Amino acid sequence: MDTLKAGSDVLFILLGAIMVLAMHTGFAFLEVGTVRKKNQVNALVKIIADFAMSTIAYFFIGYGIAYGIDFMQGASTLTDKNGYELVKFFFLLTFAAAIPAIVSGGIAERARFYPQLAATFLLVALVYPLFEGIAWNGRFGIQDWFLAQFGAKFHDFAGSVVVHAVGGWIALAAVLLLGARHGRYGRDGAMAAHPPSSIPFLALGAWILVVGWFGFNVMSAQAVEAASGLVAVNSLMAMVGGVLSALVVGRNDPGFVHNGALAGLVAVCAGSDVMHPLGALTTGAIAGALFVWTFMLAQNKWKIDDVLGVWPLHGLCGAWGGIAAGIFGSQALGGIGGVSLAVQVLGTLLGVTIATVGGLVVYGLLKSMVGLRLSEEEEYQGADLSIHKISAEPRYGD
Repeated sequence: MDTLKAGSDVLFILLGAIMVLAMHTGFAFLEVGTVRKKNQVNALVKIIADFAMSTIAYFFIGYGIAYGIDFMQGASTLTDKNGYELVKFFFLLTFAAAIPAIVSGGIAERARFYPQLAATFLLVALVYPLFEGIAWNGRFGIQDWFLAQFGAKFHDFAGSVVVHAVGGWIALAAVLLLGARHGRYGRDGAMAAHPPSSIPFLALGAWILVVGWFGFNVMSAQAVEAASGLVAVNSLMAMVGGVLSALVVGRNDPGFVHNGALAGLVAVCAGSDVMHPLGALTTGAIAGALFVWTFMLAQNKWKIDDVLGVWPLHGLCGAWGGIAAGIFGSQALGGIGGVSLAVQVLGTLLGVTIATVGGLVVYGLLKSMVGLRLSEEEEYQGADLSIHKISAEPRYGD
């Protein structure tokens, strides 16, 4: 029976890993549809190369920092429970690799390719696992302190803060250090339009992410017996709440509508296992509106050239999700309970702080040592130059 359970859990979490792996296709096409046509190939290559670099960084360093597991120790870590620890690594790797995928959308169209690969390694090896270990593995005693002081631990079931807020605030640091794309803002403050190159590609990316998100959230249980239909329905309700509010606040803009779905899903990750579906719907609706408002503020008023709006989408909606878990997860609002609003606020602030400081350090060092930006000429001609002219005309078969 133990072998059967182990095998079932391995298959369960493997299916989740595959679904989240597929989400990286969504990240790629969301970026491809948003950037200008001359930068589409760069976006595709960047996402898959970042995933490869993330795998190396997380296998050899990051997973050990977060969970204390060293796959080089011996055969026991490879074979126990049908290799469950290995497939758990695969599943959590797909979360870790979302960090550079999120950052990629913010720094698109002007970042140099290889410095970004170096940043990916450092972020996935060191910065992301630091907070992951605190939130999901009780590292450094912070969760125990929360429990002793407030009667509850920081709750982030599927990563509103651990993955999305961390990725979004790292991206903000990178965007600020890079500066805006050439020609984006004039000296008089006027903004030059850089419209999405393909709404169909953008929509395709959003749909792939939406479908994969049910693996992201439901499979975060990490065992068959812990799987919850509540998580699935809450994810659905938050998604539609995000769509409808972004539709209204964004005045039918197709980019806002599709990103509204993602905003709702980002926000519900943390509390998807403790909220009532009406709480999830409200959480998603607030997130959809929050994304539209803050995207417009960041681009138009604050002159932050965040190409895909990853700081509003992941950074702010992720932080909202961490706090929302403490609000709508409470029994007073129909939730399951076992959460503390004070802890959710403190835990969210901790994640945001680690992410922002980590992003500033990593990208600041790379900026001072090797530089982050393409030259103005390279940026004008297209970021594909930064990967040795990999172009839309492949040499395959020559």
